Amino acid sequence: MRIKVPDALTESHLRYERDAGRAWNDGLPALAERFLEEWDLRLDGEPSHGIVALVLPVVRADGTPAALKLQPVTSETADEAPALRTWAGDGAVLLLDADPGTGTMLLERLDPDRSLSDGLDVMESLEVLTGLLRRLSSHPAPAGMRHLGDLAQGMLDRVDDAVAKVYGERDRYWLRWCAGAVAELVSEPGDRLLHWDLHYDNVLAGEREPWLAIDPKPLAGDPGFELLPALWNRWDEVVTSGDVPRAVLRRFDFMVDALGLDHRRAAGWTLGRILENCLWDVADGDRVLAEILIRVAEAVRARW
Repeated sequence: MRIKVPDALTESHLRYERDAGRAWNDGLPALAERFLEEWDLRLDGEPSHGIVALVLPVVRADGTPAALKLQPVTSETADEAPALRTWAGDGAVLLLDADPGTGTMLLERLDPDRSLSDGLDVMESLEVLTGLLRRLSSHPAPAGMRHLGDLAQGMLDRVDDAVAKVYGERDRYWLRWCAGAVAELVSEPGDRLLHWDLHYDNVLAGEREPWLAIDPKPLAGDPGFELLPALWNRWDEVVTSGDVPRAVLRRFDFMVDALGLDHRRAAGWTLGRILENCLWDVADGDRVLAEILIRVAEAVRARW
């Protein structure tokens, strides 16, 4: 039976990659069929997908459940297999096979319907996520990974342009403030293997371990650059606490203490991560910075 690409995935490829996305999407069924045959796999359920990847539940010839992940090779995805190979299942989904030329991977099967976004209390979820981050960042980044130092310098090079494009003085202030923090840290960016997208939806339930990380965007750098997603995810619980700065800092301090990080350095790299998101938004045409980023920056500044 021919593989059918979900409409939402097709729309995503067209939105972000246009003609290149259309071409890759059109070839996706044949690519899936190729690796089902080459790796001796049979389909075992309905597909799932993210922004760029199609994931097919499969069973290997020996009866082992697995997941076939198909995605285009880009700067965002090229290092995923090397990172997973480095972690070798230590806090992350286990890589079973990979084809670097096409970006196709065979992964340990996890439960796509059970993530840290659901079920657990937010602090219980944060404890799990922080424990995974501790394990992941204990590994030095292999040679050839994108580096936080280069990323940070690139951000600093774009700040003046972004300051000129945003409308309000408050937004210009925060772009400059976050850039100032990055400028102090850029010469010491760290060398740990970072996930770079470790939020609650990227931690799924498994059988080998209760929870494992998926979908890394690997980066060599300081673990302090990993904290922001956990600070602004499940934001409604921050707001309903009645004290946004206190709720943000509760999460921040918990992670920093559990990871054994320096509070000021971690705050600086968190401000850097906020700057990164702001620069992305401005590049996409926004002229007002996201309120949630400003609220987190206001809270974290207390540790800088």
